[in-house]
Amino acid sequence: MKYKTTIILIAFIALIFSSGFSFKDKDFQKNPVVTQAYQDSVKKVAIADSLKTLEAKKYKLHKKNAHASYYADKFTGRRTASGKIFDNKKYTAAHRKFPFGTKLRITNEANGKSVIVEVTDRGPFTKGKEIDLTKKAFMEIASARYGGHLKVTIEVMQ
Repeated sequence: MKYKTTIILIAFIALIFSSGFSFKDKDFQKNPVVTQAYQDSVKKVAIADSLKTLEAKKYKLHKKNAHASYYADKFTGRRTASGKIFDNKKYTAAHRKFPFGTKLRITNEANGKSVIVEVTDRGPFTKGKEIDLTKKAFMEIASARYGGHLKVTIEVMQ
């Protein structure tokens, strides 16, 4: 119900502005509901734009079309190269070069879903693979019931 109300309100505001109506009109300024709705929608747009700008500055592209896979369950409970205990239910990853603790945004190129992981291990050491994700991180960006490998974009958090 709220969704329909929001759409109707946005359509009403768009109609007002397309007809050349301005805030200088006395009747419009007297209606606090319309004025508040307009101010709220402007704030939401401004916040969304600033978040997109911040998001763009926050990450640096490392590699597109990288091959990602996930850890087998047999590694759970073992120590990683950083000394931490591996848990397949966390958001961590293995990469050959990034320093331990580096935060990466991994985005599935097929569906646009992304996840933020921390590098805690070295690998994968199989030719052609760029990054190993925990099962939880991998399944979050993969399509439903998908297993194996994905083509992903790797971005480094600044």
